[in-house]
Parts: sequence; C-alpha cells; structure tokens
Amino acid sequence: MERQEEETGGGASPLLVTTREGSDILPGMTEDQDHSVEPRDDWRIVPVWRVEERGRKLSLRQARVWALVLESRYIECRLEPGPRGWQVWVAPENYDAACRELHLYVEENRNWPPFLPPMHPVKENTLPTLSILILLATFHNLTSLDLRILGHYPVDWLDIGNAHAGLILKGEWWRLVTALTLHADALHLISNLAIGGVFIIYLCRDLGSGLAWTLLLASGVLGNLANAYVQLPSHTSVGASTAVFGAVGILGALTMMRYRHHLRRRWPLPIAAALSLLVLLGTEGERTDLGAHLFGFIFGCLLGFVAELLVGYLGRPGRLANALLALATASVVLYAWWLAIVQSG
Repeated sequence: MERQEEETGGGASPLLVTTREGSDILPGMTEDQDHSVEPRDDWRIVPVWRVEERGRKLSLRQARVWALVLESRYIECRLEPGPRGWQVWVAPENYDAACRELHLYVEENRNWPPFLPPMHPVKENTLPTLSILILLATFHNLTSLDLRILGHYPVDWLDIGNAHAGLILKGEWWRLVTALTLHADALHLISNLAIGGVFIIYLCRDLGSGLAWTLLLASGVLGNLANAYVQLPSHTSVGASTAVFGAVGILGALTMMRYRHHLRRRWPLPIAAALSLLVLLGTEGERTDLGAHLFGFIFGCLLGFVAELLVGYLGRPGRLANALLALATASVVLYAWWLAIVQSG
C-alpha cells in the first residue's frame, strides 16, 4: 500500500491508498513519506449516501477503515479531504463494486459490538450459604463421634458413605450423595470450604440458593457416577471437591453463555479460565482424585449451559421456587444418609 502527499495551496494533502503488491496500508497512513504513485484524473468519489443511509461527514478514521475494506477486496482507492469531511476516490471501473462492498461492510457491522447483557441483581443470601457450609463442617465433627443412630452403634460414616466404585455400580446409589458430605480429615475439609466457598457463594448469589445447590448436588453426583465407571471397582473417594469443581464449571458456562456475542472469537475464555483453575487446584496431592474433579467440572459445564438457557427463557427462580429446590436438595441428602445407615446393618 502506498501513500503520496502533495502540497496543495496550504490545504490538507491527499492520502493515497492502493492495493499494489507489498501493501503497507497501516504504515502508509501514519508515516510522512513520499511515493511515486500518481492517481488517475478520472477517479470518482464514493458518496457517503451510497454506503450509509444517513449522509454524515466522513472522518479520517472512518475513511481509513473504508480504505482497509476496499484493500481487502483488491480495490484501489485514495483518500482526500473535502468540503464535507474526507472522501474516498476509486477508479470508474471499480465505482459500483466499491459502493457495494462498503455498503455490505456497514450493514454487517451495524450495532456491533452488541451491548453487554444487563446485569442481574444478585441475591442477598450470603449468610444462608455460609450457614450451610458451616453445617457441613459441623457434620464432619459429628462423624468423629461415637453416635447411636437408628439402632446402629457406632456408625462408621466413612465406610458406609464413601464413593466405593464397585458398590455404586451394584446399586448403592446413595454413596454418590453421601460421599460429597464426607472428608478424610480437617485439612481436606478446610481446603474445600476455603476454595469452594468463594465459588459457591458467588453462584448462590447469582442464581439463587435453591437452584445453585441443586446444580451443585447434580454435578457432584454425576461426577462421582462417571468416576465410578472409569475407576477400578475397589476405588473409594470422599469429599465435596467434586461439587466444588462443578461450581467452577457452572460459573464458566454461565459467563460464556451470557457474553458469547460480546466476546466474539474469545468466547471460550471463561471455560479456559475455569479449566485452568481445575489444573491449578484439582491435580495436586497424592490423594487427589483427579477423575472426580474432572468429571465434576465437565458436568458442571453442561449443567451451567442448560441452566442459563432455562433462565434465559423462564427467568431466575422466585422465592418459592428456590425454597422448593433447596428443600428437595436437602431431602435427597437426608434420604441418601438414611439409606446408607439402614443398609449398613
């Protein structure tokens, strides 16, 4: 791309933009260099009204954009200042093609980039979410006590509630749920609460407690089930980390769905960021169950996509719907533990 500047009686100098081999349009628009390209005398101005409906003045910035569009279509042009803004000049044989290409460009890029989606008001439910996390910590302390429950004494919580792959595939489905509420030790519990609490609180404030906990439980259960299929029958695991990484996947999917138009070619970034968290936080330690973390994350992504589609059509659940979802989720956990204790005898 070449540019030529000529002194014209104190006025602005013309800016030549061509599509010759060795194009250098961007430097040619910013550097003060003399070139030997002479425009033809019969070139015509591309009128703004042929390109856009409103006949506004063409700024230098917009004229340069139009020149780039024409260059991409191998149409020679030059830019010159005029009485009503800048002008784009093309050869007569390219006049119709230039008008058509510029009009298509303007139409295709109208209202782009799209506006960001409206921000949903967050739910003020941080305290209830923290209360549930504290309840999970309290339950861990109870599992270390010798308690008599339903005639069973003592109850070996880890033995009857862990995600034993072989027993799960034999029909003890409740282990998919109970394993999410158990932890090997205090350090395991604290790490899950410290890391997972951030994501869980944010998710509950975004979707509402009932829907958020339902999605968390579902991602944890499905993650444990998929992990049971790929592990050896003797494989066991405990911990809420499967649901925690489900929360990471859900948030990544929600963000990607909401900003998919605005992100354009960068639409996978939220999922890539969530996957990076999985790599950083979910693969360390000798006792880390990478399979459970990975499957929790995958199912979290899938559930996040579905949830955002449903929320987009139906709106976020109201107070009553959230209360019913929360009650259903709690009932599933209690029923799973009831079955685990009863079947242990």
